[in-house]
Amino acid sequence: MKQLIFFAAMLSVCWTMAQPASDDSSAIKKISDEIFMNGTAYSNLKYLCKKVGPRLSGSPGAALAVEQTARMLREAGADTVYLQPCMVPRWVRGAKEVGTAELIDGKKIKLNIVALGNAVGTPAAGINAEIVEVKNFKELEMLGAEGVKGKIVFYNYRMDPRYINTFQAYGEAGAYRSQGPSRAAALGAVGVIVRTLSPVLDDNPHTGATRYDEGKPKIPAVAISTNGAVELSKLIAAKKVRSVFIKTNCQILEDVPSYNVVGELRGSEFSDEIITVGGHLDSWDLAEGAHDDGAGCVQSIEVIRALKALGIRPKRTIRAVMFMNEENGLRGGTKYAEIAKEEGKKFIMALESDAGGFTPRGFGYSANATQSNKIEKWQSLFVPYGAAEFKRGGGGADIGPLRTLGTALIGLNPDSQRYMDLHHAKTDVFEAVSERELNLGAVVMTAMVYLVAQYGL
Repeated sequence: MKQLIFFAAMLSVCWTMAQPASDDSSAIKKISDEIFMNGTAYSNLKYLCKKVGPRLSGSPGAALAVEQTARMLREAGADTVYLQPCMVPRWVRGAKEVGTAELIDGKKIKLNIVALGNAVGTPAAGINAEIVEVKNFKELEMLGAEGVKGKIVFYNYRMDPRYINTFQAYGEAGAYRSQGPSRAAALGAVGVIVRTLSPVLDDNPHTGATRYDEGKPKIPAVAISTNGAVELSKLIAAKKVRSVFIKTNCQILEDVPSYNVVGELRGSEFSDEIITVGGHLDSWDLAEGAHDDGAGCVQSIEVIRALKALGIRPKRTIRAVMFMNEENGLRGGTKYAEIAKEEGKKFIMALESDAGGFTPRGFGYSANATQSNKIEKWQSLFVPYGAAEFKRGGGGADIGPLRTLGTALIGLNPDSQRYMDLHHAKTDVFEAVSERELNLGAVVMTAMVYLVAQYGL
């Protein structure tokens, strides 16, 4: 009899231990059904893209985006919605850039260029100079000042197509956009042309921020489309180019006030334990910023809406944050972390979506061993949603400053194959986003937030 009682007790314990996984699976299915049936992420994204439009930090578009995402959070049912002030840089592109290559035979070829973000403009008359092509920094250094001084440097570095994860190729190529102008200027160059950071051959130049080194001259810098880079390289190789003309009209103005937008669902038991989920509200000025990062913003708002609609009261406080100024300053993310340190609360996890609204494949996370082990125990719950690729290492630019607080950082990892086709280009528009893929990303984000809110880390 004692053996039967013991056996029954053990069955009861095993059943009880297994029950949370079953309950969690059921809860996530309800979240999924709610978002696919009643989700507002797609309609919110359409409004953000079509009614607000480009949202470069400090611009009227960015100010309108703050106002409208605050409204969306209130409509989503956030308990509290508020703005966090932060000062942001104000870079203005100005009139359309002009670029031409004058050939030896006197013909002029139009160059399809855009100014890099944060770049200085040319003199009013533009710059006209000989051009020198390099494939990498090693070739630049080999030329030295003798081969570079007074010339325009053309960085023709192709994104490596062999990487399956296109972000890896982007990370390598990005050095030429961010560091290229200053490294060329140090050798006496008067301007820089950078091959667009994209794996596809097309006629769409992509912008993105450059970074000038203190103590080095600031020279104009532009990106050229990938097709344009190929053609320019051929002309240079055939020794057909006499000179290149560039005229840009961009300028950096004084910093201006802006805001992070925050919407909260207060925790029912551990309200001082904070879970952050967000994306960056600012975008480049060439397009609508649909994938970068309107998608992450509306997905984060959907986390709040779905939990509220289902009547799920999280045990821990959830904050959906629309960060300002990720693209050319990271002022919003830095300010959020600065305020977090002053709050005296426990910021246990931060989840960022800033890799596009494509099909989610899983998550990357930077966390301690205990936190990582707990996250990995939930992996099977994401298998039905195709998002079970859990990898150590990851997070996001805006949530990165929270790491010093011991916060576990998680980045949503969508399929990366098409993202760089659109990234920072005029093609990053609402029509390029799939409603179903966007919603599926919101489903798995909400599921992860729900699990951490229930069980902590």
